Amino acid sequence: MPRSVNSVASRRRKKKVLKQTKGFFGAKKNVYSVAKNVLEKGRVYAYRDRRKKKGNFRSLWIQRINAAARDYNMSYSEFMGKLNKKGIILSRKVLADLAMNHPKAFEAIVEKVKS
Repeated sequence: MPRSVNSVASRRRKKKVLKQTKGFFGAKKNVYSVAKNVLEKGRVYAYRDRRKKKGNFRSLWIQRINAAARDYNMSYSEFMGKLNKKGIILSRKVLADLAMNHPKAFEAIVEKVKS
């Protein structure tokens, strides 16, 4: 029995991969076997970094809160500890935004925490 190959499907599959790797450097954009590996690796990075991005933002917020808290002679950990003790529930994202864009509001929170 002769070998049966579905050239229509395989060509479509290859075109799909090569279309997605358009703009890559060198053989990565036009050699299917190379492009397939690069595309797969890129997708792994994309999946991983969508999760990593959340941690990166959290650390950025912590740095911003720390910088703002130090203007009032407090460390980040001291500020967050007192904030929790007072029962003030604000996310790091909100606190970082207040520290950056609304320093008066952040100052009011610090004064509330200090008292």
